[in-house]
Amino acid sequence: MFPSQLGGAFGLPVLARRHALTLFTLLVMLLGASGEALAHAVAEGDKGYIQEIYGVHLISFVYLGAKHMVTGYDHILFLLGVIFFLYRMQHIAIYVSLFAIGHSTTMLLGVYFNIGINSYLIDAIIGLSVVYKALDNIGAYQRWFGFQPNTKVATLVFGLFHGFGLSSKIIEYDIASDGLVPNLLAFNVGVEIGQLLALSAILIVMGFWRRTNGFLRHAYTANVAMMCAGFMLVGYQLTGYFIA
Repeated sequence: MFPSQLGGAFGLPVLARRHALTLFTLLVMLLGASGEALAHAVAEGDKGYIQEIYGVHLISFVYLGAKHMVTGYDHILFLLGVIFFLYRMQHIAIYVSLFAIGHSTTMLLGVYFNIGINSYLIDAIIGLSVVYKALDNIGAYQRWFGFQPNTKVATLVFGLFHGFGLSSKIIEYDIASDGLVPNLLAFNVGVEIGQLLALSAILIVMGFWRRTNGFLRHAYTANVAMMCAGFMLVGYQLTGYFIA
C-alpha cells in the first residue's frame, strides 16, 4: 500500500471526519499537556541539575537523553510519520538510522562549537517536518506537483534540524565545559535508547492497527490529524517568537 493509493480527493466522508476530529482532539490534549515539551525544553529539575554539575556524569546524562526523547512529542510525531507505511524492518532501520545520524551530528557539533539557533524558529521548522511527512504519507506532492521528494534525504535533513533544536536548548542552559564531551556522548546514547523505546512502542501499536480492517480506511485521516498537530507546533513556536 502506497500513500498515493489512499485516495485522490481531499474530501472526507462523514465517518472519516468524525475519526479525524477524534484523533485531532487527542493530539491537542497530548500536545497541550505540557507547553514546555513543545519547545524541546528540559524539565525544570533537570535544567537545574545540568547547570549545577561539573565533571563526567555518564549515567545521569544517559537518563536525561532517554527521557528527552521519550517525552519529546515532536520527535515521536515525526518518527510516527516516517515509519507509517514502512513494513519491513530493514527499511525501518535505514530511515531511523538516517534520522539518528542527522540529529546526533547537529546536537553534538552544535553544543561543542556553541552554534546557537533561536529555539522558537528551529522548533517551528521541526513542526514543519511533521507537516511535511504527513503530506508525503497522503501522496500530496505527487498530486500537487507531480513528483516524489527523496524521502531518505528528507529524513536526514530534518534529523539535522531536530538535533539543532536540542543543542540550542542545551546551550541556553550553559552546561559546564568540564566533562562536556563525555557527557554529550552519554546524552546522545540516551537519546538513541529513548528513540528505540519510543519506536518499539509505535511499532507494537502500528502492528496491531495494521492487522485490522480499518487501517487503510483510517490511514489518510490519521495523517491529516498528524499534519494538524504539526501546524499546531509551528503556530505555537512562531507565536512564542513574536511575543518573546
